Amino acid sequence: MNPYVLAILLSSLGLGTTLTFASSHWLLAWMGLEINTLAITPLMAQHHHPRAVEATTKYFLTQATAAAMILFASTTNAWATGEWSINDLSNPVASTMFMAALALKIGLAPVHFWMPEVLQGLDLLTGLILSTWQKLAPFALIIQTAQTIDPLLLTLLGATSTLVGGWGGLNQTQLRKVLAYSSIAHMGWMIIVIQYAPQLTLIALGTYIIMTSAAFLTLKMSLATKISTLATTWSKSPVLASTTALVLLSLGGLPPLTGFMPKWMILQELAKQDLPLIATTMALTALISLYFYLRLCYAMTLTVSPNTTNSTTPWRTQTTQVSLPLALFIVSTLGLLPITPAILMLTA
Repeated sequence: MNPYVLAILLSSLGLGTTLTFASSHWLLAWMGLEINTLAITPLMAQHHHPRAVEATTKYFLTQATAAAMILFASTTNAWATGEWSINDLSNPVASTMFMAALALKIGLAPVHFWMPEVLQGLDLLTGLILSTWQKLAPFALIIQTAQTIDPLLLTLLGATSTLVGGWGGLNQTQLRKVLAYSSIAHMGWMIIVIQYAPQLTLIALGTYIIMTSAAFLTLKMSLATKISTLATTWSKSPVLASTTALVLLSLGGLPPLTGFMPKWMILQELAKQDLPLIATTMALTALISLYFYLRLCYAMTLTVSPNTTNSTTPWRTQTTQVSLPLALFIVSTLGLLPITPAILMLTA
């Protein structure tokens, strides 16, 4: 892709998200989301592969549907209340419709079906942008309006997402689909606690972005897109394979890694709010997710691939990829748990 075009598209991505962050008016927030969608569409279709074009089309249609629902919800709210302010979402029909639209935007269950299919059709870097940066603007809107949305709806969306995210990833052989279901499960954790402690949602979103970036960049470095190619990683780069296993366990929320911190704090908050049943359900769904991460770790570190892979074998070749971002993300993914008390102090 032409570097000038790429620069324009990436700056438009930044502009769209910033516009949604800064807006207090529904139309401006909607415009920010639309700029975001239109900026990532060419990035998704840049490889001119039928799968990429198909993924781009699916993504565009779902995002356009969600944007139309947001516009309809905000118009309904303005009609009922005479206000276009984001903070004044007092109409119950509008708030429910708005939450459904944003759930479709970020891929919460039960409107998650587009997410694994779209991510599977993209290359790893565009998939990384889709899984991290594209979640920021919708989450800004959800956090601003969480107190006006029906608590039962938020709880149902959160619990369903963690269950579907764990269950859906069990039988996958494609790594991008596994990461898509992982994303759905993490979104569920963030949504379930948003009505009680929005600051915990932000902490969970931050750690999710760090861990997912580490996972995508690691897979890009090892040129792996399915489980069978993971089995050859150990002989090519033992250090990368062992850190990848730890990154995956961190995504699963295993102590003493960074991924344990948000889950621990969210479960603590749910227990504090006198919701032991929901907290237990969330902990059990985390175990389901942990199983498929362990399956990836097993394939990578404890098996030697018996078959010849169809891909060209990059046997100890010199890589031209930049490894500094990967190193930073891996260190953050593995070692941020000790700063939990500091984070608790800041968010208290």
